[in-house]
Amino acid sequence: MTDLSVTDTIALAAEKMRAAGQSEEALSAFSSALTRLENGAQTLLPTRELEPVPDVPGLHDLPAADAADALAAVAVIKLNGGLATSMGLREPKSLIEARQGITFLDIIVGRILAQRAAAEVRLPLVLMNSTATREATLAALARHPELPTDGLELDFLQSMVPKLEADSHRPVSWPPDPHLEWCPPGHGDVYAALRGSGMLAALRAAGFRYAMISNADNLGATADPRIAAHLAREQIPFLMEVVRGTAADRKGGHLARRADGRLVLRETAQTPPEDEASFRDYEHWRYYNTNSIWVDLDRLEEVLDSPGGLELPVIVNHKTVDPRDKGSTPVLQLEAAMGAAIGSFPGARLIEVPRTRFAPVKTTDDLLVLRSDAYRLTDAFEVLPADPERLALVELDSRFYKLIDQFEARFPGGAPSLAEAERLTVHGDYTFAAEVAVRGAVELADRGAPIVVPAGTILTPDGEVGDGG
Repeated sequence: MTDLSVTDTIALAAEKMRAAGQSEEALSAFSSALTRLENGAQTLLPTRELEPVPDVPGLHDLPAADAADALAAVAVIKLNGGLATSMGLREPKSLIEARQGITFLDIIVGRILAQRAAAEVRLPLVLMNSTATREATLAALARHPELPTDGLELDFLQSMVPKLEADSHRPVSWPPDPHLEWCPPGHGDVYAALRGSGMLAALRAAGFRYAMISNADNLGATADPRIAAHLAREQIPFLMEVVRGTAADRKGGHLARRADGRLVLRETAQTPPEDEASFRDYEHWRYYNTNSIWVDLDRLEEVLDSPGGLELPVIVNHKTVDPRDKGSTPVLQLEAAMGAAIGSFPGARLIEVPRTRFAPVKTTDDLLVLRSDAYRLTDAFEVLPADPERLALVELDSRFYKLIDQFEARFPGGAPSLAEAERLTVHGDYTFAAEVAVRGAVELADRGAPIVVPAGTILTPDGEVGDGG
């Protein structure tokens, strides 16, 4: 194979992206990432170069705010590019039922409309879709003709970038399925996609100064007037919501400071192997990214226009071109994290938020908790824990519950009551009939055969199945 110069490698990638109709903003961001990779830029963040972030203010420390004033110039952007493939589906994750026949998207829309009505604000909802999610999502949004506002489109498309051959870094070719030659560049693409699609200009032209950006699968992430007022009052260009670390966050991205005082987000893929133990020390690093950020759109435009633009740290993921075939061509996927932009905004801030604002649904374990009585859905479409001090941790046997059809089949009567549960760990194949309740910390052992938990059973720590009487 002929060695290519850095310039030739970038030119091949740019040619492929232009032919696929990708925006110049996306092309520029990818070319920058590839140039830094080819030139040997540091892609790992060693612990020795970082220190923990000191105490940050909490949401509870912020004064009350008038919602009408605070939200007048705010837009809500939801990242909606993912399919529920990890749960065995090929549909947008936001179209999965969250509670009692209501989808994630229904709740997101309902919350936006409720806030609009209560505060008498415009509060647009804009989705960053992918080509895989756009059609189905827009069809679902057609049920809400009142949603569009100020002539803004309801969505814009995330970018697609070429996977690179691991040895040569040239764009990979895979004739058996050309779609597999492409990958999303991580949710850090939101900035380039916002401008490349024209959505950034449209929002600013309509008078929107701030955007709250979060994942569609995190129903706790809503536009809080206190945070919006805090941004305007303190003239904060970029703010990240963080939570205090727990054992469950050990694999998540944490915040740190460099020697020069700049904030930095460190993800698992940016950690050297020798620092893995340090990375998992959640008590040391303390604050973890919720992937909910607030950004001043005027300042974002300035950063994008600055020399070098918005250069997010490159995350290099090693994969195979066909993820289902480990013998297929090894590739690199260049990605960026949305929160990593914090290092590009002088004056960026953090704010600690309660866990009620950070409850992403990544697995059927999370989905079971969300569907249970551990949460309640208010008339204003707020998803709130029934008891903020007690939220059950669920661990279901992946052999029988990982895929959504397996999961649904084993809870035919709906989710068990988890309001008084601390933990539910299931080993083996259990089917739960209606009105089962879990109290305390319960672990069900693998019986080696399918087991049905009868209707009305109360599961307790004292026995595998306690009789509810």
